[in-house]
Amino acid sequence: MTRACRRRIGVAGAAVVVAAIGMRAADAHHSFAMYDEKKTLVFTGVVTRISPDANHLQIFFSPLDGTRKSVVRDGSGQPVVWAVELRAASQVAQDGVTVDAFPPGTIFSIGLHPLRNGRPAGGRGKSGLFKCPPNTPPAAEMNCDSVAGATSHGQGALPQPTDEWRP
Repeated sequence: MTRACRRRIGVAGAAVVVAAIGMRAADAHHSFAMYDEKKTLVFTGVVTRISPDANHLQIFFSPLDGTRKSVVRDGSGQPVVWAVELRAASQVAQDGVTVDAFPPGTIFSIGLHPLRNGRPAGGRGKSGLFKCPPNTPPAAEMNCDSVAGATSHGQGALPQPTDEWRP
């Protein structure tokens, strides 16, 4: 084997190692270990704001109570706020999930896998997302997918909850 050939093999080997390290970093970024994927919560809530980060769009929302007439409040009377992480803003925009399409006050329903640490946030997983028509919450104990005129925003149906969130 010539010296030039050994050198090319060495360079190719180094490139493979660098690529493998890059792939590990990408896998680490996309780890779902922080979410309890054994638990699924389903919320109907009101958008408080959207953070359209390039990596993951987040919807911040206040859950509606079981009657679907008011938001859930904490012990000091402040609205409880949850966050749900979706895919990249550019990806969910293809499903119609944008800052303009989901302004504050929008009523929507989604399933999520909660954070393992108990904080009020989670990841969407494979849950559908349904937006109620303006100023039209669902009936008591129902979700937006049951409301005439609701729109679906990718990934199918709402999941069956495996757990229930209580404030």
